Amino acid sequence: MATFGYAGTILRIDLSSGRKTAISTLDYADRFVGGKGVATKIYWDEVGPEVGAFDERNTLIFATGPLAGLPTLGGSRWEVCGKSPMLTPEHFSYCNLGGTWGAELKFAGYDAIAVQGKSEKPVYLFLHDDGLEIKDASSLWGKGTIETREILKSELGNSVRVVTIGPAGENLVVNANLVADNDSNGSGGLGAAMGSKKLKAIVVKGAKKKVEVAQPERFRELIKYFRKLRGSKVYPELVGGLPIQGEGTQWKNAPCFGCIGCFRKTYKAENGQEGKNMCHPAAFYVARAQAYHGEPTEVPFYANRLCNEYGLNTMTIDVIMYWLEKCYKAGILSDEKTGIPISRSGSLEYVETLVRKVALRDGFGDILAQGLFKAVEWVGPQGKEQLGDLACKTGDSLGMDTARLYPTTAMIHAMEPRWPIGLIHKAFWPFMWWRDSVVGIDKIARATAETVSFDDLRTIAKRFWGSEVAADVSTYEGKALAGKSVQDREHANECLILCDLMWPIMDARDSHGRMGEPTLESKILSAVTGREVDEEGLCKIGERVFNLKRAILVREGHRGRDFDSLPEFMYTIPLYFDWKNLECVVPGKKGEVICKLGSVVDREGFERMKDEYYQLRQWDVGTGLQTKSKLNELGLGDVAQDLEQRGLIALSG
Repeated sequence: MATFGYAGTILRIDLSSGRKTAISTLDYADRFVGGKGVATKIYWDEVGPEVGAFDERNTLIFATGPLAGLPTLGGSRWEVCGKSPMLTPEHFSYCNLGGTWGAELKFAGYDAIAVQGKSEKPVYLFLHDDGLEIKDASSLWGKGTIETREILKSELGNSVRVVTIGPAGENLVVNANLVADNDSNGSGGLGAAMGSKKLKAIVVKGAKKKVEVAQPERFRELIKYFRKLRGSKVYPELVGGLPIQGEGTQWKNAPCFGCIGCFRKTYKAENGQEGKNMCHPAAFYVARAQAYHGEPTEVPFYANRLCNEYGLNTMTIDVIMYWLEKCYKAGILSDEKTGIPISRSGSLEYVETLVRKVALRDGFGDILAQGLFKAVEWVGPQGKEQLGDLACKTGDSLGMDTARLYPTTAMIHAMEPRWPIGLIHKAFWPFMWWRDSVVGIDKIARATAETVSFDDLRTIAKRFWGSEVAADVSTYEGKALAGKSVQDREHANECLILCDLMWPIMDARDSHGRMGEPTLESKILSAVTGREVDEEGLCKIGERVFNLKRAILVREGHRGRDFDSLPEFMYTIPLYFDWKNLECVVPGKKGEVICKLGSVVDREGFERMKDEYYQLRQWDVGTGLQTKSKLNELGLGDVAQDLEQRGLIALSG
């Protein structure tokens, strides 16, 4: 069978024994395509519910998709899956990264790597055309991610690509990140799982092997159409509040491999340090630093860089800071009690001390290294009072984009093991585009400059969320279908793997003048692999992968309906602020402007939404468990059999 779109090989490494084996990607590609699909299936097969995040039997899977290494499309992202210590109980988790590492893995001849076992001493893996070397990393242990990357490039050549962990991962901080070339970050706690294996880094060097496409001419035409939809200027300039002095030397576009580009940039500071500066990492310390210094400074850039170097998620550090600062103002925590200069929030000293103490598990940092909720529990009831609606249900990020404002996000928040940024984006971005047309353009990333009217929003809702009524935020009607539709489509895209910022194309006019183009992904996949699949068929693959992930979570202790819940604050704390939609405005039934300030999620309404959702999924409504018939229909008969033996499946819907 031809391997169009694929390198053709998945590499397995056991760090305990040093044993290496290779299997064919095509054993997985027909049902799971690549990326999250393949990684999730390998995890299902190899990581049982009894395996802990730091157990040598935990398998970390690094996977690309069939579009990695191809030009223009933004399809060179890569997924990492494994069991995470961040979740309680420990559960399957995942992260999605960009940059150049994923494409280089494909060029080196691999579609995925599955790493199991534990090394007795620190090691790094070096994959190249001649095979795999397991090399001593003792001299790298304790060093930061950026320093490690620079050392390995000086030894192995600047063309190699590196993914590594910092001190946070080595010290098993539950929210530790992976950091790769181009400062690509992977959250979800998998940096700690990597550290538990004494695996410091994975280095890849390819021979720039060309990725073969089954239908080159059709593929070129689809790229041309994609460029037409996206236009020449894809995103506005976002610089994270840093001072702009000599833009030509300080700012540089830094697109991921094979992408036309977004607002992804690197910033070069006055001291010569340079790194990626975009999205939340660029912005999380801006307001604090400006309030402290009274003017824009480079401190936010250094704050971002510190998190990268130590291997910590800026989202996690941000929510910890908010909680610490609230506790400080309430007189519950102090500089002396924590050893952290909370009183100097906005200073470089504050963020440097906090990040270092968490990463090295020093003093109060050891409490924070166990996760926000563990720290809240340690402080006691007063600390819990200060938590309010700051954090998502896993505590690893701020409680943003909530169902209080956007009910289309409700089922997504409820179903995921961690904060699912890509899924949530697809469930509320169209409302932001509509908001821009009625309130005025905000500095939120936009893929085009198209104005989105309410009629356009209804078209988007029908084409991407399943029904026009999903555009009406005054009702819960259609929101269960919207959640399911987003989940299926996005899980399919994470098999390809396509960039969250670029895909799906919801806010550009198609060739008929309609808003949104939902069929392009399936056409591109068909042209690349030579295996025809339409939009419905691709979404069915996404549904299969989503159901497989659900089965994993159920097998690991997620018991269906009672566990499919929102954070309690969404029911009890009225909405008073939104990070992106400051006016908290959404459209009503006829497109009238509705202000959702003061709103909460109706508990009974949400439970009715769950009933509808389970029916749409063809799961058991009473328990929220999957049905044997549905899993069989999706080609997951082996999964159904396993769950049936464990008593974790409904025999009929």
